[in-house]
Amino acid sequence: MTIEFNQGSLDEAIESGKPVLVDFWAEWCGPCRMVGPIVNELSADYEGKAVVGKVDVDSNKDVAAKYGIRNIPTILFFKDGKMVDKIVGAAAKSAFSEKLDSLL
Repeated sequence: MTIEFNQGSLDEAIESGKPVLVDFWAEWCGPCRMVGPIVNELSADYEGKAVVGKVDVDSNKDVAAKYGIRNIPTILFFKDGKMVDKIVGAAAKSAFSEKLDSLL
């Protein structure tokens, strides 16, 4: 199940020790609607191995600002409490999987 992050739950996930994928998105964003189902699939594919979730930038402006999100969708990857990679814009599922696999 894909997690809907807020600042507290995102901080907790980042500190969990597992790799984390975070999709910064908004309801009105067309490319975000293309990436959303992929993120949901990744959540199921990596259950127990990685934390996969989303941040609605309209509801969590402070979180988006903290990570310097200027364009959406932006997908950030965290490992060991640090941001290690990102993808800006829509991409194929394989692009996200490759980045997550490299963090496992």
